[in-house]
Amino acid sequence: MIKEIAIDELHLGHYVVDIVQQQGNYQLKSAGHVKSDKIIDNFISHGVNSLLIDTAKTLEPINETSEEPLPSVNKGHFSNSSTSSEPLSLELAQAKKIFAQAKLMQSHVLQNIVTDTVIDLEPVKEVTDHTVESVFQNPDALACVLNIRIKDQYLLEHSVSVSVLIAIFARHLAIEKRIAKDISLGAFLHDVGKIKIPDEILNKPYKLTEDEFEIMKTHVGHSVDIIRQIPNISELALEVAAMHHEKLDGSGYPYQLAHDEISLYGRMITICDIFDALTADRVYKKGYSHVKAFNVLRKLASQGALDARLVDEFIRCMGVYPVGSLVELSSHRLAIVEGRTKDPIRPKVRSFYNIDYRHYTMAEDIDLSSAKENIVKSVRADDYNLEMNKIVEFLMLQG
Repeated sequence: MIKEIAIDELHLGHYVVDIVQQQGNYQLKSAGHVKSDKIIDNFISHGVNSLLIDTAKTLEPINETSEEPLPSVNKGHFSNSSTSSEPLSLELAQAKKIFAQAKLMQSHVLQNIVTDTVIDLEPVKEVTDHTVESVFQNPDALACVLNIRIKDQYLLEHSVSVSVLIAIFARHLAIEKRIAKDISLGAFLHDVGKIKIPDEILNKPYKLTEDEFEIMKTHVGHSVDIIRQIPNISELALEVAAMHHEKLDGSGYPYQLAHDEISLYGRMITICDIFDALTADRVYKKGYSHVKAFNVLRKLASQGALDARLVDEFIRCMGVYPVGSLVELSSHRLAIVEGRTKDPIRPKVRSFYNIDYRHYTMAEDIDLSSAKENIVKSVRADDYNLEMNKIVEFLMLQG
């Protein structure tokens, strides 16, 4: 199990996966066991506050608090594996097409709202159903496409991405496909009310004033009103859209729901919504790395705002190194994470770039669970002045 611990909880025998919080810029050379007190002292001296450890690899047993199963979820059916045996790169073209079709449909929906035209549910449902079917067949390809974003299309891409994320999460939690389709539809429509928010507030590149934020919060009510008017829309889809800003401690909006008043699906979309908002690039800010976004989710959970068990499952679902994310290898190459193995910190990757010479190389598929090299750290494309879209296109051309 991958879990975050404070530096004062780090003991000899722990297997450190990555650094989460720190006061400096210390970089972990590679994952490994804590074999001496000097290693712990080194972390402390460099201002490390918390780390990720893999409890399954701890050399000395540590007592874990037993956990109750998630409500209404068959924990024995959790699954991260894809049912597809094709290399991820071969499925990216189809995944990109699905994502593009969903964005186009999102654009049509928003245009219907602007022109006060009744939204036809069938084509919208067809798109989201197709997304869910694709996710249940192979979640990795669509998870990879989520990393290919256009900064000035956030409103369109965010709703599509949250719809994909909640479908991936539902598959992981073994939620029935028919329910996954309803909650994915609700996620697809959850932010349509933002079309009613003035552009100067919606696209403001700086922190909103209190008055502006109050106006921004009205988008949920607008979304609910719009969705409720769609003929034959399900109550579950409406529920998911209505709850996407509610928090377990009652600090959310617009209804200030708390605890049992928020359904499992309402808790799920809040996590997916926050995660996508944190990791997406926008015109005025860079997205967070996945590790940093996971840390924010954990902090919100520790404060009582999010369901802690669901946050842990979401992180487990996405993976320590999520499919489609970039990593630096010990061989001074960049690689894209393509799939998972039994070892969460040694996934399947495809290398494509030489860091020392700063140029693309012939792509090579590597199963790190059986290879000698390992991951040094997670990186972002712009750390090397690269573009994620071009990286994926290059890998697709490599076949």
